[in-house]
Amino acid sequence: MTTKDSRRPPGSLEAAVMGVLWAAQAPMTAAEVHREVGGDLAYNTVQTVLFRLHDKKSVERHRAGRGHVYWPARDAAAAAASLMKEALADRADRHAVLQLFAESLEKSDADLLRQLLAGTEQRRRP
Repeated sequence: MTTKDSRRPPGSLEAAVMGVLWAAQAPMTAAEVHREVGGDLAYNTVQTVLFRLHDKKSVERHRAGRGHVYWPARDAAAAAASLMKEALADRADRHAVLQLFAESLEKSDADLLRQLLAGTEQRRRP
C-alpha cells in the first residue's frame, strides 16, 4: 500500500515486518523476513526496519553466523494492548477518549469488554 506520492503510510512497513515475525514459527533472519515481506523492498530497507524495531524493543535478536535472527519481544495481542495504553498515557482528556472509544465498539466487543472488566475487578478484590 502506498500513498498518492508513492510513499508508504507511516508505520506500515514496521507493521508488515511485525506481522511476518508474529506469523513465524521460529526466529527469522533479515533475509527470511525480506523474502516474506516481498514487494519491491530492498534487503537493506528490511534490515534497517529490523534494527529500528530492535532499538524500540519491539523485537529481540541474537547473533547467528554473520547476522542476527529476530523474533517479537511480545505477542501481537500484548503489543496492541500496549499501544492502546500508550494512547491514554498522560492525556488530560482520558474520559473523552475512553467515551469515544466505547461508543465506537461493536455491541459484541462492548459486551466482551464488560465481561473482562468485571473479571478484572473480581481479581483485584482482596
